[in-house]
Amino acid sequence: MTAKEQGFLLMTSPLGDPDRKVLSPAQFRVLARRVREGLRPREDRSLTEADLIGLGYAPEQARQILDLLSGQDLLEHYLRRGHRQGCVPLTRISEDYPMAVHNRLRDDAPGSVWAKGDLALLRLPAISLAGSRDIRPSNRAFAWEVGRQAALQGLVLVSGNARGADQAAQQGCLDAGGQVIAVVADRLDQQKPGRNILYLSEDGFDLPFSAQRALSRNRLIHCMGLRTFIAQCDYQHGGTWDGTAKNLRHGWSPVYCYDDGSPAVQVLTDMGASPVDLQALADFSSLPLPFRGLFDT
Repeated sequence: MTAKEQGFLLMTSPLGDPDRKVLSPAQFRVLARRVREGLRPREDRSLTEADLIGLGYAPEQARQILDLLSGQDLLEHYLRRGHRQGCVPLTRISEDYPMAVHNRLRDDAPGSVWAKGDLALLRLPAISLAGSRDIRPSNRAFAWEVGRQAALQGLVLVSGNARGADQAAQQGCLDAGGQVIAVVADRLDQQKPGRNILYLSEDGFDLPFSAQRALSRNRLIHCMGLRTFIAQCDYQHGGTWDGTAKNLRHGWSPVYCYDDGSPAVQVLTDMGASPVDLQALADFSSLPLPFRGLFDT
């Protein structure tokens, strides 16, 4: 890990301490720019409170930044703990950080993700799947077929590792010899290593499940795939609806919903999603792409 990556973690990661008041990635970039433009390079000297005040920070903000930078021992301890569990950090300035997340989320991209498994999967083309935990049989069959077809068509499957649609798709992919990236909302260090699977978690490897983490990780799932499939969704309710609606508003990836006739699919179709059936999954590349107007960017 480079010194810059360590500095990024010190500034933006809780490092297992929920009381650490870290900087957002956007705040870190502002700091880096101010330091680069406002201070002359000097050897063997650390930032001081006076330096930061001179760069436009209030005394309280300056002390917060210096407190974060003083956490080197905490960082080293956290990295050692993660290493013992097979967990490694990828910061926004790391070579292996998922570029689709960086490019599509921009300022909203997490400062760091932690990984457990084969990092090479992050460099392969992927499709994503999301869906309800309490899933109907026909919708489960759709999720499973998305996973199977991902394997047959040479694509990594990205999903959320939750019961229901996620696990059906992941199992379909692995059964067909495919590869899976599972973005988890619970503790990364407790995931069991498996062949052809990479686990990812936002911000730390030892963070417990929370509803907020489950909602937050959905944006990563929607960003990492060339296409995103929705196996089942409840109208205006739950994480699948929330993540899909945000995707359609921001245009992270094309969305394809299983055409089960539900009110949610009808509304998502009006918002720009494409309804599809099982037969349409035989060739992902033939699926329609959303229309982009002349002045869209």
